[in-house]
Amino acid sequence: MSKIVTLSEAASIALHGIILVAKSDKLINVVQIADATSSSKHHVAKVFQRLVKEKFVNSHRGPSGGFSLNRKPEEITLLEIYEAIEGKIELTQCPLDKQICPFDKCILNNVTKDMTIQYRDYLQGQTLDKYL
Repeated sequence: MSKIVTLSEAASIALHGIILVAKSDKLINVVQIADATSSSKHHVAKVFQRLVKEKFVNSHRGPSGGFSLNRKPEEITLLEIYEAIEGKIELTQCPLDKQICPFDKCILNNVTKDMTIQYRDYLQGQTLDKYL
C-alpha cells in the first residue's frame, strides 16, 4: 500500500524517545526507549547519539545511567528534533526538483509544497511540554 507522507524510523525514534525522556522523572536508557518504541536498541543508541551531539539531551553513563533533557521541554520543538535527524526541511516548487516544467501549470498544483509548509509549521508549533 502506498503512503503519501512517511516518517523515517530514525525520526520516529527521536520524536517519541525524547518525549519519553521529557516525561520521565528519572533517567531513561536505550533499552527502555527501544522497548517503548518497539525499535532496535542499536538504532535507538545511534539516534540518541545524534541528539546528544546536537545538545538536546545529556547522556549519563553507568548501570543507572540514561538520558535527561538538556533544555526545558517548552523550549524544544518537534521541528528541531526532526531536523536534527533528517536535515533541514526543504521547500521546493516541484516535487521532482525540476527547474523547467514541460507543462504551463504544475499538474500537482503545488500541493506538495503546501503540505510541506503545513507539516513544518505544525512541527514548529509543537513543543515537548505539550506531551507531558
